[in-house]
Amino acid sequence: MTKPCRQYLPPEWAPQSGVMLTWPHVHGDWAMRLNQVEPAFVEIAKQVSLQEKVLISCYDRSHREHVAKLLAGASVDMGQILLRAVPSNDTWARDHGPLTVMCAEEARLLDFSFNGWGGKYAFDLDNQITRRLYAMDVFQDAPLQTVEMILEGGAIEVDGSGTLLTTARCLLAPTRNPGMTREQLEQRLKELLGINRILWLHHGYLAGDDTDSHIDTLARFCDNRTIAYVRCDDPSDEHYAELKSMEDELKNFQAADGQPYRLVPLPWPHAKFDEDRNRLPATYANFLVINGAVLVPTYEDPADSEALTRLKECFPGREVMAINCLPLIYQYGSLHCVSMQLPEGVL
Repeated sequence: MTKPCRQYLPPEWAPQSGVMLTWPHVHGDWAMRLNQVEPAFVEIAKQVSLQEKVLISCYDRSHREHVAKLLAGASVDMGQILLRAVPSNDTWARDHGPLTVMCAEEARLLDFSFNGWGGKYAFDLDNQITRRLYAMDVFQDAPLQTVEMILEGGAIEVDGSGTLLTTARCLLAPTRNPGMTREQLEQRLKELLGINRILWLHHGYLAGDDTDSHIDTLARFCDNRTIAYVRCDDPSDEHYAELKSMEDELKNFQAADGQPYRLVPLPWPHAKFDEDRNRLPATYANFLVINGAVLVPTYEDPADSEALTRLKECFPGREVMAINCLPLIYQYGSLHCVSMQLPEGVL
């Protein structure tokens, strides 16, 4: 039994022990694009391994051997890699991985339920990944708490000062927690994540996104006073009005000290489409903060360099690294979506 404690969810820039990835495989939606997407995963794992551990879930033993060969072939320090055979439906570790809260400097894993973003996709294997990894003792002595509530990591942002940022379109979707009112949901999040207020965005979306507007595709805390967000500067684009309304909402928010947030607009990349002319959700807000660095998704787009410059201004003490994530958006997510950071004391 764990002792009572005021637990809290640390911000992404807090010290980390590692990052969790779930590797793509032939049994899922990536089957026809493995040759394109695996290099992106290799590069993510390599860059993270330069700073901290990387925990990788592989579909089975033969898949684990395959991933090991890919990483070794890319000169990745295998001493930084933990490979485990755990079957998965898909690769979005941000949403099926654990949220790690801290309590008196001790880590606790919260295993929220995952239902495939409201029943859109198969999720039976993904919903078991955290518990299966826990049974393998990869999380040291951190206790695990199963939470009977749907919550994806990509749906929330915290600033380390008691504030949570989210979107009403996602967290209040009837396919997530239909038995909970907004007030009940807020109270549960405050108890579990140690926050004292929630900022709700009612505008903002990306065409092609199938998460019901995860906050990590739209607006991100960079510190407790700074929010980087996507802004569309093309009035002819379908996103223009909605993202302008989101920007207005952000301008009306106040930081924990009562002052307006410092808002940093991120550039708008050219529209990206798949073979069937479906628009893909390219967003620079889907960056990943790790120890000493920020990994930024790029899309072989003229706006890439400006995005790197803007985020360098947001994280002056960290190296900013570009990761080509164009292959990732063909399954409607990006860099942050495929990763889940694990704070100090977990790996």
